[in-house]
Amino acid sequence: MSAGIAALLRQATAGGVPGAVFLLGNAEGVITELAAGQRAQGGAAAMTPDTVFWLASMTKPIVSVAAMQLVESGKLTLDAPIAPVLPALAAPEVLEGFDAAGRPRLRPAARPITLRHLLTHTSGFAYDFGNADILRYIRDKNLPRVASGQRAALDLPLVFDPGERWEYGISTDWLGRAVEAASGERLDAYIAKNITGPLGMADTGFGLDAGRAARVAAMHMRGPDGALGVIPFAPPPAPEFHAGGHGLYATPRDYLRFTRALLRGGELDGVRILKAETVARMGENQIGDLRAGIVRSVIPEMALDILPPPGIDFGWGFGFLINRQPLPTGRGAGSLSWSGVANTYFWIDPGQDLTGVMMTQIMPFGDPAAFNLALGCEIAAYQGGAARA
Repeated sequence: MSAGIAALLRQATAGGVPGAVFLLGNAEGVITELAAGQRAQGGAAAMTPDTVFWLASMTKPIVSVAAMQLVESGKLTLDAPIAPVLPALAAPEVLEGFDAAGRPRLRPAARPITLRHLLTHTSGFAYDFGNADILRYIRDKNLPRVASGQRAALDLPLVFDPGERWEYGISTDWLGRAVEAASGERLDAYIAKNITGPLGMADTGFGLDAGRAARVAAMHMRGPDGALGVIPFAPPPAPEFHAGGHGLYATPRDYLRFTRALLRGGELDGVRILKAETVARMGENQIGDLRAGIVRSVIPEMALDILPPPGIDFGWGFGFLINRQPLPTGRGAGSLSWSGVANTYFWIDPGQDLTGVMMTQIMPFGDPAAFNLALGCEIAAYQGGAARA
């Protein structure tokens, strides 16, 4: 199995991917760690399992775990209005488009936002790259984009009433603010003390300190001819808030420790970060018959469309996409997964005791070479007998 995956990585980095890492583990430990290529196209530094990557939206599951820790302790409540914790969300408004003069048409939301809404992307908040009305609103109001790290970037209307549908957006950034308000700590400090520190994820944190910066992979984008090149990319140097939706950097080795802890029901190496019943609840579909997981981009340089396999429906738990049927890759029904916009991917398959992490740094999301590499590594893991019946 490892030889086959190593061959896939070598093939990918010989034609289309500058460097990539794939790790596989189960409840007992790490099955394999494989890397190929360079940290930067044309660079000298080799890609390794301890290379630092921008996690982007793979930050969201970690922040969701933080929120569920506070639910366990009684400091946050799933279904009460979130306004007492986040007064800025006391009177949300819904954007219904624009009038003939170009002014936004806003109305009060039909119901309050809850923590459950924020955890499940049913709050009504959207992303600018995925919603043309929100993108126009931001441009018309001259608001900063969420990647800026400016607090004003979160001051957006909803695009539907809370609970009405699933749409990917800034919900987890607001979730991070709720963690701060309920815990009395900044998000970075809370996560370091309660998640990454206890799990031994020493290379995980918001932004780039000197240690992470020394091992960070460069960001890449394809030019008009399809050739990859390194592009300038760095986190905001002094963010006004830590972005719960996208702000973490980590190594693949660290992230596998996180996914293995969830695979083991919230415990790793004798350290428990969540109760087993809480982890089980996070992995259950929480959005009823709503469909989740399809993210379409109105900004092509951010993401390409990835359509689900035919016959597969996806739900959403507390922080994770859930495939309701088995996937053609071999991943079992009820598995958890998500990804990051720079083509980082993970999955957790409790039924077959398997978890995988694949990371590269290429924009936009859904780059065919990176996406096909992630699929190929997953298929090879299952076909190689790593999963348990």
